Formats: sequence, structure tokens, C-alpha cells
Amino acid sequence: MTQGTKDIEALIDLLSRLPGLGPRSARRAVLHLIKKRSLHLIPLAEALTRVGATARECLNCGNIGTTDICDICTSDKRANGQICVVEDVADLWAMERSQQFKGRYHVLGGTLSALDAVGPDELRIPRLIDRIAGENVSEVILALGATIDGQTTAHYIADQLPGVTVTSLAQGVPVGGELDYLDDGTITAALKARRSL
Repeated sequence: MTQGTKDIEALIDLLSRLPGLGPRSARRAVLHLIKKRSLHLIPLAEALTRVGATARECLNCGNIGTTDICDICTSDKRANGQICVVEDVADLWAMERSQQFKGRYHVLGGTLSALDAVGPDELRIPRLIDRIAGENVSEVILALGATIDGQTTAHYIADQLPGVTVTSLAQGVPVGGELDYLDDGTITAALKARRSL
């Protein structure tokens, strides 16, 4: 195996470690990148180098950006008194894709878990409490997963915030969902969260 082949195999191996990509998908991606070198491979390599050098967590909310304080935290338009608490950055990005939430965020970095020895101090819960004390926060929206750990975390946070309105996202039947494909827990949550038309 030549050095060039070793480099290509190393690239395939690295890509195959990414979520959603296995060895076969990584091999196809690398072949495509090599065939379209100037269009895809070189710009991708340059972007990876730039992001690798500049990406960092926002010191305020935990979002990923290229400055110490992210664009959402520095925007005066986002200072509407609402903070949406999410488990990780992927959840923040999902909320932003909807373009419905106009407030600020707080990324916990996980959920409370007794089995994994993850307590409040391992998450950004103390930082959240400090933010609420220092910012003009009128509502905390808990956008955490409908798992046992997510709900335990939500209840813990709600107990730590007396005097602040704490809400959670509605849970139930997804838009376009069919009842036959839903699990029992989702149907139960949908029935409990029903509203009049």
C-alpha cells in the first residue's frame, strides 16, 4: 500500500467514525470528494481547518460559534425575557431551524442521570440559575426530551426557579403523524395535552 493509498484509507476511516456514516458510505463520500476535488474536497478541507481553529462554546449559553459570546446572546432583538433550555447544541439548532423562537437559549450539556453520576454541577444548571438572577428573564421554556432523565432534569430545574414562569414544550402527536404508528407514551401525552378547537 502506497503512502497516497494510506492517506485515502485514513480519510475513509475518519469519515466512517462520524454519526450516520459507516465504512461503505464513507468510501463513497471520499470517492466523490476526490472526483470533485476543486468543487468539494479543497473547500471542505479549508472549511474544516477554519472551524477547527475558531469554533468554541459560548461562555454565556453553551452554543457553538466562533466568538466567546455567540450571536444569539449578543443580539438585542433576542433579549425578550425568554430563555429556552435545551439538552445540547443539536437541539438548539433544531429550534432555530423552525424560526419560531425569538428569545435566547441555554445549553445544559446533557441531562441529570443518577446511573451515569451526572449531577447539576456536571451540567450548566448553576450557570442557568446565575443567568436568570442577572438577566431580565420572565419565562424559562424547558425543551428537554420526553425521557425519564429529561423529565427529571426539567423538574429539578423548575424547583430551582421560584418566582419565574417555567413552561415546557407540548408533547404528543407530531404534525402529519398517524396514530397507528405512535407508541403508547406519545398517545398518552397527546391525550393529556389536548386542547379545545
